[in-house]
Amino acid sequence: MSGSPLVEMRGITKRFGGVTALSDVDLDAYAGEVLAIVGDNGAGKSTLIKILTGVYQPTDGVMMLDGQPLAVSNHAEATQRGIDAVYQTLALADHLDPAANMFLGNELTRNVLGMPVLDNKRMRAETERVLMERLGVQLKSLDAPTESLSGGQRQAVAIARAVYHEGLRVLVMDEPTAALGPQETARTLKLIKTLKAQGLAVILISHSLDDVFEVSDRIHVQRRGKCVGVVKTAECSTQDVLGMIVGAEEAA
Repeated sequence: MSGSPLVEMRGITKRFGGVTALSDVDLDAYAGEVLAIVGDNGAGKSTLIKILTGVYQPTDGVMMLDGQPLAVSNHAEATQRGIDAVYQTLALADHLDPAANMFLGNELTRNVLGMPVLDNKRMRAETERVLMERLGVQLKSLDAPTESLSGGQRQAVAIARAVYHEGLRVLVMDEPTAALGPQETARTLKLIKTLKAQGLAVILISHSLDDVFEVSDRIHVQRRGKCVGVVKTAECSTQDVLGMIVGAEEAA
C-alpha cells in the first residue's frame, strides 16, 4: 500500500493472568483498503481488534492513528477517535424498528412546549438517507420491527449506525457473513466494497476465505497469538493462506 498507514499497532501483547493471548503483534491498516485478519479459533483475532476498539487494554505495545498516539480506555473513546466495530451479534434490539436501532442511546429530539420529545420523523429520514447515500440500501419499510428484516438488511442497519458518525475512519467487521445465505452474503460483501470506496479502513475478521479473497486487499494471518505473516491478496492463493494458518511450513 502507498502512503502511511492510518492505523499502526506495534508490539501488541495481551496477557490474561498466566495466559498470553497476543505476543508482540504488529498491524497496519490503510485508508481505502480492506485488511482481512484470519486464523483459527484462539489465534488472537478478536483480542487484537478489541484492543483497537477499546474493549481491552494492551499489556504491552503502542497504537497510532494517522501518525498520532492512540490510547483508548473504552469503546466510547474509540468511537470518538473514529474507530467503531460491527460484531457478529450486531447488537440490535429486534423489537424496535430500524430507525430506533440506528439512534439507540443517541435519540434525536425536538422541543414541544419547552419539553424535549423524540423526533421520530427526523430519525426515520436520517436512517433512510444514510442507508441510501452511504450503503446504497433501501428498505421496503422502516415501520417493521428489525427482527422481520433479512440477515443482510439487519447487517446494513448495524453498519449504518456505525457510519452515521461523520468522523468514522476505521470500521472493524467481525464475521459479517456468518449464518447468511449466498445472496445475503453477496450483498454484505458489496457493502464492504462500498465502504472501502468511501475511503474507510475496513478491518474484516472472517473464517470464510472465499469472502476474504473476494473483498480484501491484504491478509493478516494470526496463529497462536502471533502474526505469522501479511500477504497481498492478489499475490497469494487460498492454499498459501491455509498453510500459514495451520503452520504447514513448521510442520514440514
